[in-house]
Amino acid sequence: MLGPKGFFTDPVDLQSALGDWRGLYRGKACGLALPDSSAACAALIKLTAQYGIPVVPQGGNTGLSGAATPDESGDAVVVNLRRMNRIRVLDAANDTIIAEAGCILADIQAAAAAAGRLFPLSLTAEGSCQIGGNLSTNAGGLNVLKFGNARALTLGLEVVLPDGSLLDNLTILHKDNSGYDLKQLFIGAEGTLGLITAASLKLLPAFKSRATALVALPALEMAPALLAR
Repeated sequence: MLGPKGFFTDPVDLQSALGDWRGLYRGKACGLALPDSSAACAALIKLTAQYGIPVVPQGGNTGLSGAATPDESGDAVVVNLRRMNRIRVLDAANDTIIAEAGCILADIQAAAAAAGRLFPLSLTAEGSCQIGGNLSTNAGGLNVLKFGNARALTLGLEVVLPDGSLLDNLTILHKDNSGYDLKQLFIGAEGTLGLITAASLKLLPAFKSRATALVALPALEMAPALLAR
């Protein structure tokens, strides 16, 4: 179903998918799935649902809480979306970008910068973390006080539901009050409600210039006032 590069069971191929970034957690899995399209993801989830096979979604595997690590039963399939790494659309005039879940965060930042735009989500793991994982954990990062969590930068999602059906909610509208805001259910849910396969994201005008200052404060309580100024 997933092709010759889409599913592995050899223990050597599975090694990197069975542990967390800090080396604190380690599990087992019956296979590693690497789908390359939303349709392939949907077919895979439909199959695992049919046979009752647990699924562990995994992005760049840079998390620190073990949420992307399978348990020790060995029954689960780890689903890593690193082959789904295409930027489908970048609309600079509308300040939006549609990226697949396996896109590396730094690549999205670079694509935005090339178009004279800014994608402000920034993490220390941005060179290897994937946007699907950023959304599944509602990542905050270095600019969270200025621009908000990943939730605040998301316009729409494409998600494979637990029965294998595909929810296409990739709206690029900056204002959309047409009904339930379904994307909010999946952001921060860590893959428990569905598998994020793509996202439409907000872009901002790029910074014209930057200045850095080191400010010494006499008391921690003065930091909010400095930030406001």
